[in-house]
Amino acid sequence: MKRARVSFGGLIQDAIEVDGKVKLNDGRMVEEADVVWLPPVKPQTVFTLGLNYADHAAELSFDAPKEPLVFLKGPNTFIGHRGHTVRPSDVTFMHYECELAVVIGKTGKNIKKEDAYDYVSGYTIANDYAIRDYLENYYRPNLRVKNRDTCTPIGPWFVDKEDIADPMNLTLRTYINGEIKQEGTTADMVFGIPELIEYLSSFMTLNENDLILTGTPKGSVDTKVGDEVITEVEGIGKLVNTIVGEND
Repeated sequence: MKRARVSFGGLIQDAIEVDGKVKLNDGRMVEEADVVWLPPVKPQTVFTLGLNYADHAAELSFDAPKEPLVFLKGPNTFIGHRGHTVRPSDVTFMHYECELAVVIGKTGKNIKKEDAYDYVSGYTIANDYAIRDYLENYYRPNLRVKNRDTCTPIGPWFVDKEDIADPMNLTLRTYINGEIKQEGTTADMVFGIPELIEYLSSFMTLNENDLILTGTPKGSVDTKVGDEVITEVEGIGKLVNTIVGEND
């Protein structure tokens, strides 16, 4: 099932997808464009992976990492489907990153990779923008690169794990103004979902609604004010986002 959190008529409601429309929890059926989309889950601790696709690492002239490169993301960064992401006026290179986001469903520590999916509730899409101008070190990106307000659209749907047969074999695509710019597959992750859950839970407790943003394949290009960016993950949906200027 595809689930969402939306605002309609000034009221925040849970919703589901039915025949391409949005069914509110009060039973009304509305169009996608008629609601304000919120992140489909309320993120708790958010882990973001760097260089977790070998082709993306090679694109940046790096070797694939020997262990997961993980940094944390604050709640200020998240916006919903059809939201606006602010591009700072002083930057020259700000690119999207289409990512499969894994939603943790229950508390766990020292989870073995064989049991990892028992702790997953489902999946959504994240577009984790990066501002290259502020990047000092790919292995340790600073806060200004990855923790900007509005720079992580997420959604539109939370999809139950039972509805995704193989999360490690999903196609990812990104379009700018309707033109495809990025295409890859989760099969090319350096560290897969079970390995990431085992690694993270080996030194800290994972909790319900923690998120793991699993990285992006090659093909990240600069975006400009006015661009419509669509990030798509097979079986989960399409996340629409628009770049705006600081004074828009």
